[in-house]
Amino acid sequence: MTLLDHVPAAAAPGAPAVVRALYPLVSAEAMAEAAASATGPAIEPADLEQSVWLRLLERLAGEGPPADSARWVRDCVRAEARRARRTARFERPYRDEAAADPAGCPEWMAVGADERRALRAAVDRLPARCARLLSAMLAPSDPTYREIAGKLGMSQGSLGPVRSRCLGCLRRMLAAEVAAPEPWGKER
Repeated sequence: MTLLDHVPAAAAPGAPAVVRALYPLVSAEAMAEAAASATGPAIEPADLEQSVWLRLLERLAGEGPPADSARWVRDCVRAEARRARRTARFERPYRDEAAADPAGCPEWMAVGADERRALRAAVDRLPARCARLLSAMLAPSDPTYREIAGKLGMSQGSLGPVRSRCLGCLRRMLAAEVAAPEPWGKER
């Protein structure tokens, strides 16, 4: 589908002929203006072309074709390029940091919350000693081994081996709930 298919003949008589005649000039001017503005904000030639075609169709529907088409196209392309540069200077991306840091993204936050709930539920199903130890280690206050040992009434030296056994138990329990895929990505 081309631009000519979108031009209503009743709204602007003779518009298809004008568009056909000016098409190479508009494309060349837009390409040249976009390349000339490479030092500032990037302007896409296709965006410039689209803006110029819109202005031309508005003019054809109202005033009719311009007397000096080449001059009108050149002036219109430059005016649209200035407008695009001016707009680009003042535009700020919406939440650009979300693109750089997916952790701030609402979807990732929801997935993380689901994963934390699933982990807490699995820890609660462990034997009492393991559930208390892993719950203490997952506490939001991020306690030290000394604080955890004091809270649970255990020696600090036994926390590591007990934690290792509890994590092994948790791993086995979760592996039984979630079927692991076969090697090389084949699922059962």
